[in-house]
Parts: sequence; C-alpha cells; structure tokens
Amino acid sequence: MPVDVPVLHAEIRALLKAVREEGRSLVRQWEGSLHQPDFRPGAENLACYLALRHRDLRPLQRPLMLLGLSSLGRLESRVLPVLESVERALAALAGRPAEEPLVSPAAFFEGERRLAERTRAVLGPASPQRPVHLLVTCPSEAADDPAFMRKLAERGVEAVRINCAHDGREAWQRMIAHVRTAEAATGRRMKVIMDLGGPKIRTGEVRVAGAHRVAEGDRLVVTAPGGIGAVAPEGVRASVECTLGGVLGMVRPGERLFIDDGKLGASIERVEPWGVVARVTAAAGGSVKLKPEKGINFPDTDLHCAALTDQDRQDLDFVAQHADGIGYSFVQSAQDVALLQEELERRRPDDWRSLSLILKIETTRAVRALPAILTRAAGQQPTAIMIARGDLAVEIGFARMAEMQEEILWLGEAAHVPVIWATQVLERLIKKGAPSRGEMTDAAMAARAECVMLNKGPYLHRAIAELDSLLGRMDEHQHKKTPRLRRLRSW
Repeated sequence: MPVDVPVLHAEIRALLKAVREEGRSLVRQWEGSLHQPDFRPGAENLACYLALRHRDLRPLQRPLMLLGLSSLGRLESRVLPVLESVERALAALAGRPAEEPLVSPAAFFEGERRLAERTRAVLGPASPQRPVHLLVTCPSEAADDPAFMRKLAERGVEAVRINCAHDGREAWQRMIAHVRTAEAATGRRMKVIMDLGGPKIRTGEVRVAGAHRVAEGDRLVVTAPGGIGAVAPEGVRASVECTLGGVLGMVRPGERLFIDDGKLGASIERVEPWGVVARVTAAAGGSVKLKPEKGINFPDTDLHCAALTDQDRQDLDFVAQHADGIGYSFVQSAQDVALLQEELERRRPDDWRSLSLILKIETTRAVRALPAILTRAAGQQPTAIMIARGDLAVEIGFARMAEMQEEILWLGEAAHVPVIWATQVLERLIKKGAPSRGEMTDAAMAARAECVMLNKGPYLHRAIAELDSLLGRMDEHQHKKTPRLRRLRSW
C-alpha cells in the first residue's frame, strides 16, 4: 500500500511538537537537580526520549522505511535531530516547505561525543586494546599481590572495583597503593571504584527439620535476628532469620520472597509480629538446601530501607578520600542519591562533585525511579549506571530482565551516561578456564555498553584476552543498535 506522504509528514510534525513540549515540561521537573551544565543536553535529550517512547511508534516505522527514511529505531542519543531530519525529508517528498532547519553533522552526532566524554570522566580514557572499558573486581588477595594490579594495567584495564563489604581499610589502602604503583610502572591510569556495602537482606541462622532441604509445598518461617527459636508454628518445615528484620513488617500476604538468587521461591501466607509464614512455590532441582548468608529478595514489596547504613557512613570516611568513584548499592530513589551526595559534601565540601557515582540498579523500585535517580546523580557529578543483573533478575523475573537490560542501555544512551554491563560476564571462563556458548553470546551483547565488569577468579586474565578479541570483533559489526556493514569475509 503506498504511503500517504502529506499525512505522514503531518503526523511527524505533530509528534515533534508534542515531544518538544513534553520534554521541556519534564526538564522543568528536574531543574533543581541540574547543577552540572555539561549534563543539561543529556537531560534534555533524555526528557525528549521519554516523551517519545511513551508512545507506540510502530505504526510510523514501516511507512518511514518504505520511503527510505529513519524508522526512529536508533535515535537514543539524538532524539530531536533525527525527528527534525525526518520532518525535512518528508517535507521535500510532499513538496512542502520544511519547518525545521537543516541539522549539521556536528549537531546530529553531538550526543555520541557527549557520551564518550562522560564515559572518560567516570572510567578514564579507553584502552587501545578494546572499544569498551573494563572494570575488574579485586579479590582479597590483591591487597598482598602487587603483580595483580600490574597485570591488569598491562592488559589495559581501565578501572578496578573494591567491594567494601569485604576486607577492611588496611587492605583497601594496600590495594590502592598497588594500583598507583602499577600506573607509574606502565604509564596507564586505572580508576579506583569502591562499592559501598549497603543494607544486607540475607539469611541468618537456618533451621530445617529432617534432611535440611526444602521443597515445593513446604512451609517456611522467616523471623528477625534472634527470633528463630521463639516461634514454631505447626506444619512448618524450616525457619530462617532475616538479617534486616525490619523489612518483614513491610510485606503483605500474597507477596513473594526469593532466597539464594531465586533458587527458592515462596508466597507469603501470613504476617505476624515476629515475622512471616510462607509457602514454598518453587525449588531449583526439586529441593534446596537453605544456608546462611544467602540473599533474600522481596520483589513485590515496596521496601523503604535506608540506602546508606551506619557502616556505609563509616566506610565513606575512607572512600571519599581515596576512591575515584563510588558504587552505590540498593539505590532506589532520587532521595537516596541526595542522601549520599550530602554525605560526600560533608567530607569533601570543596570538590565532592569530582567523585564519580556508579548507580547499581538492582530492584524493581529502582527501575521505576531510574529517570529521577539518574538526573539527580548526573546533574551533580560524573555518573554511570550499572545493570546489576543478578538481583535485578530475581526482582523482575529472568524474561523481563532480558528486556530491561536493553531498556537501561537505551536510557543511558539517551542521557549520554555510560552503562556498565555486570554480573556473571564470562563467569564460567573466569572460574573454570573455558567459556560456555551462552556466556560468549552474552558477552558479545556487552559490546553495546560502555563498560563490562568482570568478577574475580583464577582465569581472569584469560577472560580479559578472550573479551578483547570478542569485543574487537563485535565493534566491526555493531555500534549500539546500529549495524556496521563492513565487507563480509566468509563468502
């Protein structure tokens, strides 16, 4: 069916007008957060992107494709320039005067330049070895092994991650000293990112009747710390303490809980003053052995927990003085970001905005609030988004996770803010020395992020070499959502 060009032109003009107006309105809501002038273009583009994507654009896409025009599928970093260019082209095809001025090449690709600039601010200059930055988690042994940091620097790793949930200040200090020594020896800068531990919602003491395993249909009690022996409802097979007992008062019957990265799922049957009773609805492999120190997730519950713990505040005294950036766990709202920024300002009143902030998106609530979280953070200091796919997959479901990692990539690109692809990247290769086919495909997807995070393991350096090769290959074929059509060599 032929395209009615004048009608399509009118639709694009109306769309462009609406996106501009709604985008301006959204930016006005964020105005109090936009203290960094260099982020304003990103905030404005993000606002326009959200305004655009609140609509179903599919009816427009195929008619635009038939005319050889942009189908609007790759405009994340340049919303208005693409819409303006499409309007001009349609005006020419319709024999009408264009309402939009000609977009210069510099203006059209400005978003890409800004994203690259903001990536450098958070993660440093990119290594010549690969098109994507690497962030490597430091094992405890790195405190006493200077060669570990030296090898990372030689391999072109741009940043290292120290987890404040482990080790302590003396060990962290030695790790950072080894980083600086490696920098001096190799001439390569490596950023130090320190992750705050955040609130820990984990299993404490565990008691299970019989064979110590829990299966579908079993009833489970979850109590606050110290409450495991105080109650014994009839028909309960297992009792588990929750290290953050206050969250148990926030749950409601019918809501779900998951333990140990989703290996065990349960539905809350009732809430008592001492805790909750739940019925197991899923157990990996038929039954699960409950253990202490395993994560507990409440994906349906609106948890109002302080994102900064007392321990985090103590750690910040060290982190604010020694780190280049801070990983913020369990951030769920713009208010959480403001709280951390206030703490940073107390410790470094003159230059706290020079510290980078890594937003770890790991809960349903954080996903919903991501635009506000992002603008509050990036409007004040260099910012990146980390897709914490482990907890997030448990929270929103594995199928939704596949969608959400895409959507977070799009949102980051629209805001000109780098995204870190994290959790179990090349996990089998790092731990066992050989990758699975599935994780190689997953790592290839990581080429669309600005940074990949690798965990610790005995074959880490082999994984870095494999990733260098893989990401280099993918860079020849794909940039973000845009295919790169180099000459095929196989046929």
